[in-house]
Amino acid sequence: MVVKKKAKDLLLNKMKLIQKHDEQDICLVGPITLPVQLDDKVVTFKWYTWLKIEDEMNTEDVLDSLTKMNLAAMQQSSVLVYGDFDTENDALIRMHSICHTGDIFGSKRCDCGFQLRESMRMIVSNGCGALFYLADHEGRGIGLFSKSLAYILQQEGFDTVEANLALGFKDDSRNYEDAIRVLSELREKPVTLITNNPKKLAALQDYGLLSDTHIPLWGDISEYNEKYLATKVEKSGHIPVKEKMITI
Repeated sequence: MVVKKKAKDLLLNKMKLIQKHDEQDICLVGPITLPVQLDDKVVTFKWYTWLKIEDEMNTEDVLDSLTKMNLAAMQQSSVLVYGDFDTENDALIRMHSICHTGDIFGSKRCDCGFQLRESMRMIVSNGCGALFYLADHEGRGIGLFSKSLAYILQQEGFDTVEANLALGFKDDSRNYEDAIRVLSELREKPVTLITNNPKKLAALQDYGLLSDTHIPLWGDISEYNEKYLATKVEKSGHIPVKEKMITI
């Protein structure tokens, strides 16, 4: 079904292509006004989402092909932008990997849900920033189904790195290329990254987008995730912030 002309005109005004030589085009949609309940107040973000598209497609082709793409069976990433993101000098960024169990169910086996909400609070408090929600990063890039198998191994004594390796994956299969392309489209100035992960820092550094500092984000330490957090530092190279939090 072809999108009707009036609707198409409205939608095309919110869509643009991000193109790069020898790489698949990205269709970026937004900004969309999104009021979010954050603790005891409603905060208004600008929401964007994006989709990799086939060669030689334009934004109108994307609209006309929506019903044939079966996007509900795929995963698309998005970004919440707060404040004058394109002009402010000081912007906080969180590259957040989707965590179905932690972000949605509130699982205590990881600190992902805490990091998601806390980074949103930090961005609002700072007055400017963006939270990238990376949908193809579940389980450090192995997907939800594989992550469930990794969890079974972890229940039997494997740590997170050992479980991923036992399933035939790398410790960390995530790639930040698409998110960085979107970031570069939304903002030219350097950003401050909220992270404990040196791989994220290196990815932005390679593009010259990183400021001289980063902000660590440790918290929600419990008996359920202490081994998981220690493994991040000991085997995945995450930057320790407070020794008492990771010396188990």
